[in-house]
Amino acid sequence: MKHLMLTTAAASLLAVSAIADAQTLKVSHVRPQGATIDVELNAFADAVSEATGGNVTLDIFAASALGDYTTVQERISLGAIDMAVQPAATAADRRMQVSSFPYLTTNWGQARAVYGPGGVLRDVMEELYAEQDITMLAAYPVYFGGISLNTDAISPGDPSVDNGIKVRVPGIRSFQLTAETLGYIPSPIPFADAFTAVQTGVVDGVIGSGAEGYYASFRDVTRTYIPANTHFEVWYMIISSASLAELSDEDQAALRQAADAFEATRWEVAEADQAHNEQRLVDDLGTTVVTLSDDELAAMAAAVRAEVWPEILEDIGADWGQSILDQVAAAEQ
Repeated sequence: MKHLMLTTAAASLLAVSAIADAQTLKVSHVRPQGATIDVELNAFADAVSEATGGNVTLDIFAASALGDYTTVQERISLGAIDMAVQPAATAADRRMQVSSFPYLTTNWGQARAVYGPGGVLRDVMEELYAEQDITMLAAYPVYFGGISLNTDAISPGDPSVDNGIKVRVPGIRSFQLTAETLGYIPSPIPFADAFTAVQTGVVDGVIGSGAEGYYASFRDVTRTYIPANTHFEVWYMIISSASLAELSDEDQAALRQAADAFEATRWEVAEADQAHNEQRLVDDLGTTVVTLSDDELAAMAAAVRAEVWPEILEDIGADWGQSILDQVAAAEQ
């Protein structure tokens, strides 16, 4: 009987220990439920749970339910939220604008060389996040950005024309300057208010997203889509360094391995996903997708690089920023 009691007590202690070791991590993202990132994150959550034997589970909050991405990044830095997959928020560090530098890359091969494993910008962003007590687990390539309008386009491939169209832009200076240089009137509006702003005519469109984002969040107000390749949109899978440290070494390794696989899979499908979403705008919504020639795209890129890049460099630190641009240029050759 004594032996049985000891065995039962030991089993109870092991059960309590297992419960204590289990961690549920809150994960935020910016898209609605059912969007591509939501589906992929749920698959990632299943992979993490399986790899850790149920020790680590992910509780996913879609559609910025925990706050907009700027707030979420701040709360991850403080350890109040565990994880997110989202754009880099520049409020805490203006140097993070380097991630969305306009017309920095022009094709998917260049983007992968710069933002993928071992890439210049990937390494830079990892360092900048670390300064905020945030660990970057993966980069998540989304698309090359474009312009959504709830009206007809006016000289969309000619940046010398002031078209008088007012567009919502994120509260990031690079997007504001890019919109101006391409002939638009920028209006910084929080993402949560952007759809209503277009719907009510406060603005006529949006700059700062791409076909996937416009289909997910602006589908009812996108009459015209201009695939202008304004920037390369990449989100980052980030985790509070404090939350990561609470996991066992084995679970940390499993989480990182799952994140590597998550990113590798995304790089394989992202380009096709962009084309798919551009076609969805046409097939599902009747959106007019403007075709821009190579010369028009080159003219837009040249104007932005000449007018916008020097301004952003001054904002983020000219010497530091130029060193990054030089490394990017070398990687793209």
